[in-house]
Amino acid sequence: MALTKQFVKSKSLYKVTFTVPAEAAAETKKVSLLGEFNGWNPEEAIALKKQKDGSFKGSLELAAGEYQFRYLLDNEKWENDWEADKYVPAGVDAAENSVVVL
Repeated sequence: MALTKQFVKSKSLYKVTFTVPAEAAAETKKVSLLGEFNGWNPEEAIALKKQKDGSFKGSLELAAGEYQFRYLLDNEKWENDWEADKYVPAGVDAAENSVVVL
């Protein structure tokens, strides 16, 4: 998993690209991105697009701040980003959420 960040001056926003590598998504057909930016609402989840190399990618534009998020694989398995800026307790089953800091 990886995060890349790029500041877009014209919009005063950050373009954040979320990537789930092929080895983390083996056998996975669908990867959704959920977090504070979409209210953790599965109906508003961002679907990451499968790439030719088997990875999944998607981008969002976000204002400066900190956002908790996780990946949902095939609507059943939660995954954190391996390269998140930090991790915080999710309060559910001793799980943690990934955090991107902009």
